[in-house]
Amino acid sequence: MPPGITTLAADAPTLSAANTGFMLICSALVMIMTPGLAFFYGGMVRVKSTLNMLMMSFISLGIVTILWVLYGFSLAFGTDIGSFIGWSSDFAGLSGIGITQLWDGYTIPVYVFAVFQLMFAIITPALISGALADRVKFTSWALFITLWVTVVYFPVAHWVWGAGGWLFELGVIDFAGGTAVHINAGAAALGVILVIGKRVGFKKDAMRPHSLPLVMLGAGLLWFGWFGFNAGSWLGNDDGVGAVMFVNTQVATAAAMLAWLGYEKLRHGSFTTLGAASGAVAGLVAITPSGGAISPLGAIAVGAIAGVLCAMAVGLKYKFGYDDSLDVVGVHLVGGVAGSLLIGFFATGGVQSDAKGLFYGGGLDQLGKQAVGVFAVLAYSLVVSAVLAFLLDRTIGMRVDEDDEISGIDQVEHAETAYDFSGAGGGAAPRTTGSAPISDSTAAAQTKKVDA
Repeated sequence: MPPGITTLAADAPTLSAANTGFMLICSALVMIMTPGLAFFYGGMVRVKSTLNMLMMSFISLGIVTILWVLYGFSLAFGTDIGSFIGWSSDFAGLSGIGITQLWDGYTIPVYVFAVFQLMFAIITPALISGALADRVKFTSWALFITLWVTVVYFPVAHWVWGAGGWLFELGVIDFAGGTAVHINAGAAALGVILVIGKRVGFKKDAMRPHSLPLVMLGAGLLWFGWFGFNAGSWLGNDDGVGAVMFVNTQVATAAAMLAWLGYEKLRHGSFTTLGAASGAVAGLVAITPSGGAISPLGAIAVGAIAGVLCAMAVGLKYKFGYDDSLDVVGVHLVGGVAGSLLIGFFATGGVQSDAKGLFYGGGLDQLGKQAVGVFAVLAYSLVVSAVLAFLLDRTIGMRVDEDDEISGIDQVEHAETAYDFSGAGGGAAPRTTGSAPISDSTAAAQTKKVDA
């Protein structure tokens, strides 16, 4: 995010229809990432958990939107209080904002900035859900989202992007969410799964993705929407920085996908579609904080490094015994850490800011700042998320019953199934023998014989 975006200035420039339209489109692109994430995660789980996985992302669209309007925008981007949190009564309920009032120093309305940032707030808790597949009560998950965005996401967003936030003032670079979104979500996922434990059958039963085409569709939607996520974070398109970020997003994602596939081929002997999708997401994660500070050649390096590191990291859950169902820790936490720290090596000083990394003569100064940001967000989110999960688990319970988990969480929590197999291969017309139709009961009996 660009600097100076926390207060309204009396001398704000004239509204730009072009930038306003651009930012509205970017907001819509970021919104579509949450359904894309739902498809990505939904295809990776077993059939019996598909709908629950979709809903764990979709519910964030409802809950976080309302909280953002009521108080979230004010906490994240209101006037700084103690470098930890913000608050502005005009932002609470979005009630004190004029429709033509511009965001500080920019040519877009406050409403446009607020809705763009809302989409970031929505997808961040949805990212956590992938680590908790198959085993969390939907009501408990909804309450966890409510609490988590309030005490973790909104404050961290202020630290990183709000003028007066302590990481912002320190000079930590996070163009579009490596710390506030990805490290934040990945650390939270780790904290929760350490509390709620493993799925029934972890490391014993096959838990393969049930629909790789659905995974690829979700990855494609994420890649598409991420251009709005990243390029839009400069809040305009007047000086070319957003265009550099757009290019770097594509370049790093491609490099990470190829690097992941190369590692996979050497390590396991195959190029998999799941590896291609996961590698692409790893690249998107890593370039999110760094893409405004590096060159396209640097983006290749960042993407390739992140692709290999994340591919290596997803196997750690089997070594250390934590059940990160869909590799949120391995991709989002590790990818976010890599992308944030690599700024300290590859920042050119000629794009987003004049800060230079080690390879461009900047010494270790920026790397040190990035490390502070990375580990502060990681530690805060990990600890607070674990505490929230512990409190919910000890009160209303976080997990479904073991029998319900085994039989399928979709039926238990949603009274639905993703696919209706009962009519597979059958038509609507009644079957006949000669001219006499077979009754429904006879047809059912024949079907049972075939099934048996």
